[in-house]
Amino acid sequence: MPANGPGVVRIANCSGFYGDRVSAAKEMVEGGPIDVLTGDWLAELTMLILERRRQSRGPGFGFAATFVEQMEQVLVPCLENDIKVVSNAGGLDPEGLGTQLTELASQLGVAPKIAVVTGDDLMLRLQQLRDLGESFVNLDTGEPLSVNTQDVITANAYVGAGGIAAALAAGADIVVTGRVTDASLVVGPAAWWFDWTSADVDCLAGATVAGHLIECGAQVTGGNYAFFADVPGMHRLGFPIAEVESDGSCVVTKHADHGGQVTAGTVTAQLLYEVDSPRYLGPDLVTRIDAVAVHDEGHDRVRITGARGEIAPKSLKVAMNLAAGFRNSATFILTGLDLEAKAQIVERQLFEAIPGGKSGFDDVQTQLLPHRPGGEPDNVWEAQAELRISVVSREQVRVDRAFTSAAVGLTLASVPGLFLPGIPTKATPLSVYWPTTVDRSKVAMQVELAEAEQSTPVEARNLSVVSAPELTFPVRPFVVESLRDAPTVRAPLGRVAGARSGDKGGSINIGLWIRHDLPERARAYAWLKDELSVERFQTLLPESQHLSVRRFEFDNLLAVNFVVSALLGRGVSGTTFVDPQGKGIGEYVRARLVDVPLTLLGTE
Repeated sequence: MPANGPGVVRIANCSGFYGDRVSAAKEMVEGGPIDVLTGDWLAELTMLILERRRQSRGPGFGFAATFVEQMEQVLVPCLENDIKVVSNAGGLDPEGLGTQLTELASQLGVAPKIAVVTGDDLMLRLQQLRDLGESFVNLDTGEPLSVNTQDVITANAYVGAGGIAAALAAGADIVVTGRVTDASLVVGPAAWWFDWTSADVDCLAGATVAGHLIECGAQVTGGNYAFFADVPGMHRLGFPIAEVESDGSCVVTKHADHGGQVTAGTVTAQLLYEVDSPRYLGPDLVTRIDAVAVHDEGHDRVRITGARGEIAPKSLKVAMNLAAGFRNSATFILTGLDLEAKAQIVERQLFEAIPGGKSGFDDVQTQLLPHRPGGEPDNVWEAQAELRISVVSREQVRVDRAFTSAAVGLTLASVPGLFLPGIPTKATPLSVYWPTTVDRSKVAMQVELAEAEQSTPVEARNLSVVSAPELTFPVRPFVVESLRDAPTVRAPLGRVAGARSGDKGGSINIGLWIRHDLPERARAYAWLKDELSVERFQTLLPESQHLSVRRFEFDNLLAVNFVVSALLGRGVSGTTFVDPQGKGIGEYVRARLVDVPLTLLGTE
């Protein structure tokens, strides 16, 4: 389909992460008409997984292998129906993925035009970039990168949509990329379809919102949704489609006979996922989510309008993974009375049995997790607690056999009621996530289009917004009748609000919005804003009390968003937090009891 095509481009998603349902691509292609098939395979942790795959398999294997499996199922029908395919499954080796797809196409008897977008991988340029003045300051801690470049495992800039748009304009049937930011998988096809330029600021912003909504696959069709009991077909959720229009507005929907639902609630939940302030930063522009309006049109169709764009940041975000030694952990089950006293004895015994003791490790984390805090247990499981002890050292030998042997040696020589649920594992390499930035002028995308064993370079389009009207939103105070003095009852916060949480490196965000079936949503939101100050939020999430917490209001969504810095330490690959990706924190906060006005519960 050439640029300036019909007024709507139907962009489907078939993957929200590396490991998502392999059959989703076939389901989306066969389920109804679409124009573009996209999928997001990459997260901070995924880059580390792909590097380990490449180390074990060799050069040419640093990509998401499941994408090739999906293409085997749908490549022929995509070509027959002129469905373009856009994916960042190339990971650390988009060229290797391009080669695999070429071989697959030959086996299937077809010859698609395959474009490969590179330029995001900074590994071979790290020292050069340092020499040019890049200090790679950690966005969470403010520290400059002090380790040697050989301790950096991966380093990838989040590049934008220009390479994708150029590849499609050059005739590509399939576009594979490295660390193109999630939303750009939709922005690129939309910009190609409608021939947008960097001057089409609000159009690009609207497509960014569309991309953000469908990038996580079934999360916008009912997955991880607070009110899951309302979602039909939960046993097998369908994947989403964004029908993007020429002005950047869109309708999020799904194939009619697929499970799940698309409602204002599922869309609001995803809008709040992995964001902090209302200014959503991307490589091509900043998108103002606080300008967005969500309209439920019914029948699994939700229209999103009003997105506004601002000029792009001067730098690009960079995701690094750093080698940080080796880690091991042991879990002990403690039973019965005096659990805390027993835990202290076990911990002391363990480290006294290891040469050098506790001080010989670079880091030690101890967690005691009772199955039922307080009260008489009703069964054996409730009488137990898990004692988890994790250790880190630059010396692998310290956290390997010396540690596991000491743990196993306590089996018959420690407190009563102790046992190990399994043999401790061997030491594993530890990496930490390092979020940082790089000057955008020092990163350039390259596009290669391959056809009939010939490769042609294609110039990437510049979609980065460098000028835009200053945005001014009219001040509209959210004034409704106060419920501050209304009669209340102790009830879970989740009776009034939905929540969605997730990790961004070592930080997490928890977005809370007023449930859409409440009859007095405006009054409920006014109460929520009064109720949930930062201080009050920290009492609901005690683990955040010693951390930095930022609060943002989204009046357009009747939502508040909290960002908790460093709750996960240095990210999912290095954390010992009980919920390593923060996915359950929102539901935990919803379960906490607060004083809810009776009128909001319909029981006044």
